[in-house]
Amino acid sequence: MAIDKAALLQPRLTEQDVELPGLGTVRIRALTRAEVLRISKAMSDSKANPADVEALSLSTALVDPELTEDEVRQWALVAPFGEIETLNLAINELSGIAGRADKEAYKSPPGESGS
Repeated sequence: MAIDKAALLQPRLTEQDVELPGLGTVRIRALTRAEVLRISKAMSDSKANPADVEALSLSTALVDPELTEDEVRQWALVAPFGEIETLNLAINELSGIAGRADKEAYKSPPGESGS
């Protein structure tokens, strides 16, 4: 049976609630392939600032509350490491890149060999 083209082109991103102790719950979603590639490109820039790449990733994946990249950077200045790391790990899990080395995960999406 052939795949329905309309179904193929519809968003199918998994979402998940993540509890941040002492703050409440945030909602995140998986990153699309295009988003992973965009983040990969940002990471590969020799002048890339890891904080900026993280802000791009989190601002893309946060569903509720929605935060801009600048707001994510502000949050990172006051948040304990584990708070944001919890979200990074959950986003990677939902996106299918968990368990891969951070840079390698963004170089080649799941199912493809490294570049």
